[in-house]
Amino acid sequence: MNYIRKKILEFELNPPAVLAVGFGSLILLGAILLNLPIATQSGESIGFINALFTSASSVCVTGLVVVNTAEFWSLFGQVVIIVLIQMGGLGFMTMATVVALVLGKKIRLKERLIIKEQLNQESMSGLVRLTKYVIYVTFAIELVGAILLSIRFIPIYGLGKGIWFSIFHAISAFCNAGFDIIGNNMVPFVGDNIVNLTIAALIILGGLGFSVYADCYRNKKFNKLSLHSKLVITITAILLILGTVLFFIIEHNNPLTLDKLSLQDKVLASFFQSTVTRTAGFNSVNLEVIEDTSAFLMIILMFIGGSPGSTAGGIKTTTFGTIVLSTMSTIKGEKDVEVFNRRISDDIVKRSLSIVTISLTWIAIVSFILTLTEEAGFLELLFETTSAFATVGLTRGVTPNLSNIGKLIISLTMYIGRVGPLTMAFAFKHRRTHKQYRNAEGNIIVG
Repeated sequence: MNYIRKKILEFELNPPAVLAVGFGSLILLGAILLNLPIATQSGESIGFINALFTSASSVCVTGLVVVNTAEFWSLFGQVVIIVLIQMGGLGFMTMATVVALVLGKKIRLKERLIIKEQLNQESMSGLVRLTKYVIYVTFAIELVGAILLSIRFIPIYGLGKGIWFSIFHAISAFCNAGFDIIGNNMVPFVGDNIVNLTIAALIILGGLGFSVYADCYRNKKFNKLSLHSKLVITITAILLILGTVLFFIIEHNNPLTLDKLSLQDKVLASFFQSTVTRTAGFNSVNLEVIEDTSAFLMIILMFIGGSPGSTAGGIKTTTFGTIVLSTMSTIKGEKDVEVFNRRISDDIVKRSLSIVTISLTWIAIVSFILTLTEEAGFLELLFETTSAFATVGLTRGVTPNLSNIGKLIISLTMYIGRVGPLTMAFAFKHRRTHKQYRNAEGNIIVG
């Protein structure tokens, strides 16, 4: 009994396990609510597997849908979805902390450890203050985004519907979810500067990470920022520009996507597609008819994703940057991995390698299984799997046609992607006592 009690206590004090169970519980609750007849416009239940898939996509801020969100779900269903997106984007522990603060409860060490894990922070100091900052900044940015979107949506859809559309899409964009209630995503607004740039700005801000905001607020100049912030901003800018240029080059003559647009609209559409692959899930062109080269480019960008401590998914920009820098240092024959006159520790390099290895392995396994269960091309299934794992939400028409097995597999993939592959690995591992010795070094031939 003492052994069992000890194991239960260890599980309860394991922050990764609490995060994993917390997100899982939120998904289950959302599935129950979305399975209610009141959640649909027809008054008929969607079925638990479809409800579970939609809930997982919402909580994991992905955006993959088995039904048209605008046409199928009632106002109740849409409200449930956007609440799940908001809670999933901020993190259930952030929301729980806000409730505790409102009720005047003290945030204990256990809760602080979970918040630290959720926000990817290294220090325990200032976590409650950071949580408050996250809430204030999130609501402020979403409010500004909703106001800007309302400039276009209210004249088109009317006052009530325009305001609701503005709020829904502002939250969906900032949380990098990609759910839309327009009916055809952002395709009708492919050349609209206000809508495209507002949505893109919300996505970028949501994908930077809250610690970067705080760092930029404290230190106004780039050279005074922390190494983390410098790396996040630099890699984000490079990926956005590179993605825009490459998508434009590949698609500018495609008669089914950009060919008929003006030069300005082509650039805008290319920038928007480059931005949404940062795990947002919106699209202003039909992705089913883009070139295979563009699809592969988007797979790479989706896999990298956003930044740690943000609403975005993927392996994260800093992980990608660490791997690239580590490779470059190996090629140069340098002992240390360095950037911006700082050295990256070997522990961070190993964690980055572990994240990439686990992520690639999971995507490969799921893509292989889906080729056996689904009737779609391999590139489409790889695109779907990467989109789910990186919590992006882009699809090339595969999602609505998934089998029940495929829906469950993709739901699990979204869940693992949102919680994080390394967090999932840490969540339920057995505790081991560190060895007090090191084995003799051996040599192997690689490369």
